[in-house]
Amino acid sequence: MNVHLYTWLITVGIMTAVLLFDVLVLGRRPHEPSMKECGIFVGMYVALAILFGMGVTHFSGLQYGKEFFAGWLTEYSLSLDNLFIFIIIMSKMKVPRHLQQYALLVGIILALIFRGIFIALGKTLIEAAAWVFFIFGAYLLYTAFDLVKDFFQKDHDDEATENMLLRWVKRTLPFTEDWKGTKSVVKIDGKKFFTPMFLVIVALGSTDILFALDSIPAIYGLTNEAYLVFTANVFALMGLRQLYFLIGGMLNKLIYLPIGLSVILGFIGVKLVLHAAHHYHLVGDWAELGIELSLGVIVATLVITTVASLWKTRHMTDEELEAQH
Repeated sequence: MNVHLYTWLITVGIMTAVLLFDVLVLGRRPHEPSMKECGIFVGMYVALAILFGMGVTHFSGLQYGKEFFAGWLTEYSLSLDNLFIFIIIMSKMKVPRHLQQYALLVGIILALIFRGIFIALGKTLIEAAAWVFFIFGAYLLYTAFDLVKDFFQKDHDDEATENMLLRWVKRTLPFTEDWKGTKSVVKIDGKKFFTPMFLVIVALGSTDILFALDSIPAIYGLTNEAYLVFTANVFALMGLRQLYFLIGGMLNKLIYLPIGLSVILGFIGVKLVLHAAHHYHLVGDWAELGIELSLGVIVATLVITTVASLWKTRHMTDEELEAQH
């Protein structure tokens, strides 16, 4: 896929403009968005992703179009899991509803920054040596196993809000007890204090790093094109803030989402290991699993996971749904 520099510049410029618009509008008026507002934005971002994928297909060919859609669907499903952890963080840290949108926006911007760094590192490693795919594949298989283990142990709530970095920040820095709007740092009697908003941002940022470690090897298992990796990640994160308010409660019903993600990550992990083995002539051509198979597995897994979750939870109360997580 031949992507000219001006294409990169235009793409990054447009996506930066969208984020800046979000930041400037939200910075003036932090609020809890209405369902109508959320629905419009989520629909718009999904439509843009589909149109972009169709554009990739038209200008670069069906193969790259399939790679984009496979990557976008995988990143979107991983972002939903990320969103569920965000909900836990917001709940545990008692973030006021009118400030949650701002905290989410900062979290998403941090996610874009971290994923951009990991995308560049991943591309460099892949170009340096094919054996990196063995490491990526093994890591995804470990992550898939970890998701299944967490699903049955259901012990990730505290981990989401009490990681090592967060505990260090709480011990080291002086904090105010009350919220100061969207401010992260304030001065009181000439002394600098950090606000609970800063603590939330640290929690979201550290979570973003962990999710980037999963998502970047996963999408590189579907495409080696850095342009598609970048755009799929950005489109998966766009609208995540509105999606939080739109289906925040409904996410509790997707009780089998971790199992679905473990299947997807496990499949991509095996795909990466087989790809590396084929590169070193350890296995035959059968080991090169096509993008059509990958796309089919991803779509089928997401559909089955969603249908099974909604069927299982159709008569559950809120308390029973909470117990499932």
